[in-house]
Amino acid sequence: MFNESLKNRIHSEIVRELDPALLHGFGKISEAARVEIKRMIIEKLEPEPLRDAEKQELIQDLLDDVIGYGPITPLLNDGTITEVMVNGAKQIFYETKGKLRKYKKQFTDDTHIMRIIERIVAPVGRRIDESTPMVDARLPDGSRVNAIIPPLSLVGPVLTIRKFATNPYTIDDLVSFGTLTPQMAELLNTCIKARLNILISGGTGSGKTTTLNVLSGFIPDDERIVTIEDAAELQLRQEHVVTLESRPPNIEGRGEVTIRDLVRNSLRMRPDRIIIGEVRSGEALDMLQAMNTGHDGSLVTCHANSPRDALARLETMTLMAGMDLPSRAIREQMASAIHLIIHQARLRDGSRRITHITEVVGMEGQRITLQDIFIFEQTGIKEGGIVIGHHVPTGIIPSFLETIKAEGLDISRSVFFPEAGIESIL
Repeated sequence: MFNESLKNRIHSEIVRELDPALLHGFGKISEAARVEIKRMIIEKLEPEPLRDAEKQELIQDLLDDVIGYGPITPLLNDGTITEVMVNGAKQIFYETKGKLRKYKKQFTDDTHIMRIIERIVAPVGRRIDESTPMVDARLPDGSRVNAIIPPLSLVGPVLTIRKFATNPYTIDDLVSFGTLTPQMAELLNTCIKARLNILISGGTGSGKTTTLNVLSGFIPDDERIVTIEDAAELQLRQEHVVTLESRPPNIEGRGEVTIRDLVRNSLRMRPDRIIIGEVRSGEALDMLQAMNTGHDGSLVTCHANSPRDALARLETMTLMAGMDLPSRAIREQMASAIHLIIHQARLRDGSRRITHITEVVGMEGQRITLQDIFIFEQTGIKEGGIVIGHHVPTGIIPSFLETIKAEGLDISRSVFFPEAGIESIL
């Protein structure tokens, strides 16, 4: 193993001598800049008594430190890895195929991690220090970044990066992964084109954002879409997309722009569709009001353990808006605004599945009535912990089919009754 002090010394020398213009626009380093930096590294290593293998490893590590993300650069470049977790200088984990694994490399020390974190957050206008020890940011490719540092973290700086595919997944990809079936895909495609309001729920890491991104691909190209997120990560392919991103307060505690502020502002932007990356607080009330006042076809995600829990959370978040509303009034708004809940889960083998497609039928007394259209039935676990199961239609015909028909759309009977053939159900 080569000497870490040698690596740190050469890194310091290169940063000191480097023309800052070469690193302008981090994350988009030109090939000429890359070649020049590599030349400087090789030149400084020339007199050092190192074996060829050691020298090549050191060159790559220094390149990663100067123009990349340090030791985690190979993980971020690996398309099979979906999440990278740094727990202080000496622990790096990554997720691949739904399983966590420990990485062999480490950061030199906490200062090394802080240098990488600051490099990540600076280009998106975020800052991190003892007075602001938590930050959400994103990489140039849209990957979601969260960092938390001492004194809040007792293990040193902690960095979590949720990666997103360079080429966004399509509905065919989700079908091939087993996330949903072709029949479910046809139903969701039709529902989005019919401008139904859809809530996507699920736990952390269940794939909600990926599903939201895929479903947004069904939105017609001639519609104006406004997306609202904490850290912009959706990758919509339509031409007419306006992306809004919230902003934390500055060091004086001013200048904060919340998701709720953006939802309110988006209503004045003539949107055909509003897509909210995640609803967490009082913006739930503004979202429900928007859905109930002509902004149909909205898509939103929230954390929950089941479709019923999603509505309970939504009710709680609506109360966080500070309005003293009776529970029945909130539930009536939810029952009227939301047509469909898609619930997604990460199973014990790491696979992601849409476990429920559930219609919000209406109110029955004080309770919102739900009915499952599709569910995932787990039948067992085979060797290696692989979950065995399949998606099944419940045989219930959703009441929103009239809305679909009014939009001039059609859906085959085989979606709800696979054995019935392709005869239209409308």
